[in-house]
Amino acid sequence: MKADTPGTVAVGDDEFQQPPLPVKMVIAGGFGVGKTTTVASISEIEPLTTEASITTVAAGVDDLSHTPEKTTTTVAMDFGCITIDPTLKLYLFGTPGQERFGFMWDDIVEGALGGLVIVDTRRLDDCYAAVDYFEHRDIPFAVALNAFDGKVEYGLDEVRWALDVSDHVPVTVFDARERGSVRDTLLVVLELALARVEEAEARAATEL
Repeated sequence: MKADTPGTVAVGDDEFQQPPLPVKMVIAGGFGVGKTTTVASISEIEPLTTEASITTVAAGVDDLSHTPEKTTTTVAMDFGCITIDPTLKLYLFGTPGQERFGFMWDDIVEGALGGLVIVDTRRLDDCYAAVDYFEHRDIPFAVALNAFDGKVEYGLDEVRWALDVSDHVPVTVFDARERGSVRDTLLVVLELALARVEEAEARAATEL
């Protein structure tokens, strides 16, 4: 019998490729913070988006002062995927940022192992709802400050204090347009989520 390699099962003299383990991750945050861009930057497939044009009516509801060039908005969700290695594949679901589409969150988040809350430091208030959502449902998440124009308005400690997130919640800076930056940020969430799974399995084993 051959020794197993990652992603394969050895049976006799034959090896069979196992499909990678699917892991669902949610990309959340306020309107125009870069969720769609994040999914598009990293996805190995053509991302599925549900973008609609911003009408004059919507422009009166959504704050476009910091994103004047934005002409579309996500009205349902974004979807993409990325294979981390032969054993693991991330399925990314981006939430709509507007409060009026909040009724869709429960369906989008169901089954997710972790979440990434993207923050525009020019308008921190927009991400409070996403932070509260993950905290109240005890879903592991990280906070990522999107470096618009290559900079952020506040430091990591200032943002952590303003959002009042626990010390175990990672807070980092990334660029939603850069594939490598997005990858590194998603790996932070993945490590956090997998650690939570391992802890749960260890507790279950001790209770047997």
